[in-house]
Amino acid sequence: MTTLTLYHHPLSGNAHRARLFLNLLAVPHELVEVDLLAGEQKGAAFLALNPRGQVPVLVDGDHTVAESNAILAYLAARHDDGTWWPREAEAAAAIQFWLSRAAIDVANGPAAARLVTLFGAGLDHAQAKEIGHRFLAELDAALDGVQFLVAGRPTVADVAIYSYVAHAPEGGIPLTPYPNVRAWIARIEALPGFVGMQDSPLPAAA
Repeated sequence: MTTLTLYHHPLSGNAHRARLFLNLLAVPHELVEVDLLAGEQKGAAFLALNPRGQVPVLVDGDHTVAESNAILAYLAARHDDGTWWPREAEAAAAIQFWLSRAAIDVANGPAAARLVTLFGAGLDHAQAKEIGHRFLAELDAALDGVQFLVAGRPTVADVAIYSYVAHAPEGGIPLTPYPNVRAWIARIEALPGFVGMQDSPLPAAA
């Protein structure tokens, strides 16, 4: 069997989603770190893998998959029996709902806020924090009385949402007001095969 290769950066939440799912599925893989600060992602070798110059990128033999949500879908199709990506219509729709939230609300909220504090991105930090708090309030409500987001068990929906939410304090968005979210984070981190994302060296919001 071909060993998969994941091109990543240890501070990238998008890359962490892919790495986390690989570990939860117990799929053998190799990690190749891309030096984002040095601009390696804009070099010719990496652009041949992903012309957008972004991590993560998954290489599986002759197949190359870019973008974290696409990688999650690819891994589920190749390595999951329906446990992590349910096939039932209602649950499958719920998975897509949370993948959309990850691509919009999480990307423009906790992820964007973290880009400002960690990498000095020229984004509106106040707006990103506002979006982040609004999403976290909705997530906290969605987790009221349930253990996981879909089907009563861990699914790819949890994987898609976890990384940037768990590290939201690094972007100046504290998790203290959201007890259901904090309990859910602890449940994700207790899963067999869980692997964490590297913490930022900067102080985080409580």
